[in-house]
Amino acid sequence: MLTLHTADLLFPGAGRAPLPAGAVLVEGGRIARVGPYEELAAACPHARVRRWPGVLTPGLLVRGAQELLERTYYPDDPYETAELGADPISGAEALADLKPTESRWGNSARRATQKLLARGVVAVAGRLTVPAVRTAVSRSGLTLLPPAAAPGTSSLDPFAGRESPEEAFHGALEAGAPARFAAFAVADPERLLAEGATTCVATVISGRLLHRRR
Repeated sequence: MLTLHTADLLFPGAGRAPLPAGAVLVEGGRIARVGPYEELAAACPHARVRRWPGVLTPGLLVRGAQELLERTYYPDDPYETAELGADPISGAEALADLKPTESRWGNSARRATQKLLARGVVAVAGRLTVPAVRTAVSRSGLTLLPPAAAPGTSSLDPFAGRESPEEAFHGALEAGAPARFAAFAVADPERLLAEGATTCVATVISGRLLHRRR
């Protein structure tokens, strides 16, 4: 099935200029074409259309997977938040008091991956050593990459510590590339740095819509 994703502004990455009313045509798990919406819609009149507000960009990458997923615990809401609070728990002393089992680490990582998908993230970089955590990442659809050579901030927000939105992009929107991208309800790419990745309204990986803000 062909699916046409379009937004007010398409930001393809790889140094290419933004395209007003741009669109991405997806076939299976890959991008078939990228271009003006009107042109692609006319060429593929039977394609399913998904319209998103704001900006359509490549999916995002976060660094420090081990810090985020194996050294930070995300309480289960509502079952644990009454006792532990809603904020993520980190730090050697706090985690020692918590004494999470491997199973709890896996469930925590599953909740964390949902938070990442809700921020337009499609890949995480780092070395994971807990089998249940690796399984949670694999099942989420996120790509696990080797640790990044360049230093970076470990944060659920992939734009944290970045000087431009493109620094957080994983790949580019181009024909033949994997269909992994995100839509953000902001006026332009520069607002992503100011408003953050929680403005994400949709995340697509391998052509599948894995997050949609309701």
